[in-house]
Amino acid sequence: MRRDVWEYLNNKQELKKFIREQPIWYRKIARNPYDLQSLEIESLHYFKKTIPHQVEKFSNNVQMASMMFYMLQSMKDQN
Repeated sequence: MRRDVWEYLNNKQELKKFIREQPIWYRKIARNPYDLQSLEIESLHYFKKTIPHQVEKFSNNVQMASMMFYMLQSMKDQN
């Protein structure tokens, strides 16, 4: 692997972790060092940090809070 790519990966701990968990990317980057953008995109999908994943997580949290609110409200109405 080229030194500049290796240094770039060492500075980005999340990418380094991704490559350790998905070793096929080590081979891909070693063969084509200009494929770093694909590596970063795949890493975002793997760690679920894309915008759709964040929206889904936020939506789930809102649903949970709403459910808790209605549950507490129904308990209050019973008393």
